[in-house]
Amino acid sequence: MFNIGALRANLGDDLLAFMPELILCGGIVVLLILRMFKALDRLHLGTIALILTLTALGYSCIQWQTPPNSPMFGGLLWNDGFTVFLRLFLFSFAALLVWLSMLTGIPDREDSGDFYCLLLGATVGMSLMASATHLLMVYIGVEMASLPSYALAGFLKGKRQSSEASLKYVVYGGGASGVMLYGISLLAGKFGTAYLPDLANAYVKALHQGPTAATVGHDPYLLLGTMFILIGMGFKLAAVPFHFWCPDVFEGAAAEVAAFLSVASKGAALALVGRFSLVLAGLTGPSMSRYDGWLHVAQYLVPGLAFFAVLTTTFGNLAAYLQTNLKRLLAYSTIAQAGYMMMGLAALNREGASAVLFYLVAYLFMNLGAFAVVAFLRNQTGSEDLSSYRGLAYRSPLMAVLLSIFLLSLLGVPPLAGFAAKFQILSALTHAGQDYSSWGQTTLGYTMYFLLGALVINTAISAVYYIKVIKVMILDKTVEEVEGRPSSPIPISAGPVFYGVLLAAMVFVIGIAWNGLAIASDTAGSDSFHTVRPRARLANPESSRPSRSPEAARPGRR
Repeated sequence: MFNIGALRANLGDDLLAFMPELILCGGIVVLLILRMFKALDRLHLGTIALILTLTALGYSCIQWQTPPNSPMFGGLLWNDGFTVFLRLFLFSFAALLVWLSMLTGIPDREDSGDFYCLLLGATVGMSLMASATHLLMVYIGVEMASLPSYALAGFLKGKRQSSEASLKYVVYGGGASGVMLYGISLLAGKFGTAYLPDLANAYVKALHQGPTAATVGHDPYLLLGTMFILIGMGFKLAAVPFHFWCPDVFEGAAAEVAAFLSVASKGAALALVGRFSLVLAGLTGPSMSRYDGWLHVAQYLVPGLAFFAVLTTTFGNLAAYLQTNLKRLLAYSTIAQAGYMMMGLAALNREGASAVLFYLVAYLFMNLGAFAVVAFLRNQTGSEDLSSYRGLAYRSPLMAVLLSIFLLSLLGVPPLAGFAAKFQILSALTHAGQDYSSWGQTTLGYTMYFLLGALVINTAISAVYYIKVIKVMILDKTVEEVEGRPSSPIPISAGPVFYGVLLAAMVFVIGIAWNGLAIASDTAGSDSFHTVRPRARLANPESSRPSRSPEAARPGRR
């Protein structure tokens, strides 16, 4: 439970551990102060925002050298390898996005201070989501990430679609936030605590009666509280059926903002869902690690996560077929990609969590790259409709090649990063199915194999709309050619070209030499998540202590 004494005693160490977020918070204050001076009011503040994010990223790299595993601020947050890995992910993405915004000119000089304050504020909130171990901090993190995102979605002044996107985002977000807060109040009132490890023990007592039997508690407070909290998380994740805001917001917002919501928001939401479910299962943090309790919780968490993962992936892929706006198509692709990563979380073990961390890094480069190409071409053509990409291979060959690389990586074609990422998920599901079956949990084992099949089938389904975009760029005639006019080339300056080539190179690097990233994601998982085994397979009581699992030595991860 929350310890005010520990908070006072360790405040200095906690502030040092929290330094990356403090750097960004201080940077927000600096950006706001700079806008107060007329001489600086017209300066573009992107360079300062980039320096701030790189500084926070550098400090996080130092923390990664010796990943901690301890509470912060009396247990409200947990500082471990998982937290530091997500910081590296979020701050790297924020730096790349600031760079992209400077290349595309959104925001302009007049609005740059406001834009980057909102961007950095949302990034801080997402970092809190990744490290929260108390329901109060879960809510604060979600709200800190959501409120700036509402404003960013409507940042294109004078554009009706942008204002409409922001309004829809606010309405859906406000409703989801209220439902989530109500769920938190139900659980805190029922169990007398909002500290996740304490709730884990309470869940076990509610589900586990006797040494081997488990019964589902029909307590409405327990069931409704958990469901309402997961609804709030599902909104941030854009999981079906809480996805309705996503396509409209992506279409109305600037491509740069859509990229931020697509990558950073999904990464933080997945981290939150992963930590929430794994803490409740007793597999992370200071929680209990008894096998019986963990397995009884898994019997209910695994099928639920698996169902929504398959539903989200399938709907996202099918809905993308009929889209004619590329941002809207990428929005449904984002929904489908979130479903793939939810499959890794459904394994409810350390290997699945590590696979999701790997997937997030690969997803960063391939999805950001796709949105970056859309932004560069929007500046030149003024359109984001798929029809404006007809014959792009002849008007701007390099942009067509880059977009094709990113789309094929999202599809999962080797030797690109998307293939390596999906291979990690497949490996985690295979091993989880073997483990559950060997423990006598045949239903959970079949669930893992069902997820494995669903991933393969959905990957094949998604090929239709990804290849459709490539076909439009390469095989279709341009609008000018159809009308009997000569098509004009699309000029792209050196800065955007270098940016796109860099992201494409990272997609190839991760897809070909993925061992380094696999080791890093394994380290983040093994330092944060306990692995438990059936008591029948334990040689002695001492072996029940949390330790690095044989999973780490499995060949499928490397």
